[in-house]
Amino acid sequence: MRFIKSKLLLIGLAFVVVLAACGESAESDKKGSGDAKEDGTENKGTIEMAQINWAENIAVTNMWKVILEDQDYEVNLKLLDMGTIMKALAEDELDINLEVWLPVQDQAYLQEYKDEVFFSEETWYDNAKVGLVVPKYLENMNSIEDLNKHADMFEGEITGFDPGAGTMEVTEDLIKEYDLDYELLPSSEPAMITEIAEAIKNEEPIVAPLWSPHRVFSQYDLKYLEDPKEVYGGVEKIHHAARQGFAEDFPKVSKWMKDWKMDDDSIGELMTYVKDADEPIDGARKWVEENQDLVNQWIKE
Repeated sequence: MRFIKSKLLLIGLAFVVVLAACGESAESDKKGSGDAKEDGTENKGTIEMAQINWAENIAVTNMWKVILEDQDYEVNLKLLDMGTIMKALAEDELDINLEVWLPVQDQAYLQEYKDEVFFSEETWYDNAKVGLVVPKYLENMNSIEDLNKHADMFEGEITGFDPGAGTMEVTEDLIKEYDLDYELLPSSEPAMITEIAEAIKNEEPIVAPLWSPHRVFSQYDLKYLEDPKEVYGGVEKIHHAARQGFAEDFPKVSKWMKDWKMDDDSIGELMTYVKDADEPIDGARKWVEENQDLVNQWIKE
């Protein structure tokens, strides 16, 4: 009996040791001091990166997945909507979100989560624009104030994208501010772009919220409607956001994100490569290979 108790005690102690070792391993992984990968290189940790189903976001998240995995990090892309992403960052369920538009589009998320999420002061794109767009062949449509005059032509509908996106919420504010007799129809970015393409193919009217940078402007002749009340704001800048503690766990990656800068040419080319590839990651990898000098500026020690 004493032998059995001793044996059980030894088994119990071994189990505790195993659990402790697992906990240390998980913490080590989180902080980037991790294990060897199958190819023998060091795994510097796993980064849970948010992804939104927007053309520019698909492009930059895949780009950073390529860059970081070349530097021996593991990156998991999590396709989510903006509201879910910000809540997950606040609850430490995600590490980083590469796309926060300020000062207007995502201001509500900044106010809600400013004490729980790190919002970078640094920006990676400084010439963003948001507004309602129509095809250029609608020559009499040049301002948001013209919309009510032609509500029947648009059937009182604004074709939208992801519910919960900052721009969708601002568009709802815009409808109230201009007293528009319109309904904003949520869908997804790909569905919205398909609707725009179909309308232009048939030379039909359509109005939708869009933003620059976006590849759609190189595909179709679109124009922004003037926004005299500046509900959408002027020039927007794109920041990143991370869970609290991300910079301590991944100091190099945090610095690289702050040093990351893109202009119209670089983001436009990246988006084109990603769109034209069989898989987004293949287009991103091609772009990284051809722009290694620029990438090296972001990730220099």
